[in-house]
Amino acid sequence: MKKPVFTLVLMLAAPALFAQNAGEVQKFFEAGLYQRVVEAAQPDGDPAVLYTAAQSHQKLGETDRALETYKMLAERAEGDAWHYIGLSGQQLIEDRVDAAVESARRAVEIAPNTAGAHYQLGLVLAKRQEWPVAAAEFDKVTELSPSNAYAHYYGGLMHYRANRPDRMAIHFEQFLKLAPEAPERPEVMQIMRTVRGR
Repeated sequence: MKKPVFTLVLMLAAPALFAQNAGEVQKFFEAGLYQRVVEAAQPDGDPAVLYTAAQSHQKLGETDRALETYKMLAERAEGDAWHYIGLSGQQLIEDRVDAAVESARRAVEIAPNTAGAHYQLGLVLAKRQEWPVAAAEFDKVTELSPSNAYAHYYGGLMHYRANRPDRMAIHFEQFLKLAPEAPERPEVMQIMRTVRGR
């Protein structure tokens, strides 16, 4: 009788343990399963998971909870790029865009090979409508983390707005392959139809 009980406990615990993997959490996000992402995040866990949880709170319209989650990242040591990524996320929500750019740039300086730093900088530059430089940041994310569907999504949008439909199409096609269940899929397909119909 002990073996089935142990198996049941393991089965119940496994999703939580499994969900802590940043790649798996990213897949939940890409499928629009924002609540699953939020449930997977732990204050002392993987900072990439916390970052995705903060974005999930934003998608759910939970601005206060997103701020709290970014603040958890911002509480990390100043030598840690995630400190500045969290600070930038917080500043962006508070509409302190110039400060958010500086924080994101600091994260990139500290950890130039951290996809999350370039992703955050891309988001902030997009907010400032600096399409070509935002596109370059998302290109860097896809170079560092080719399976990050949302880097392709935002990269496609930035290239579209920068009047680079060739680059847009490459990113959007990859986004559709990587995140077939993403809520943005209809929007992406509509943009591609519009561009191809010109």
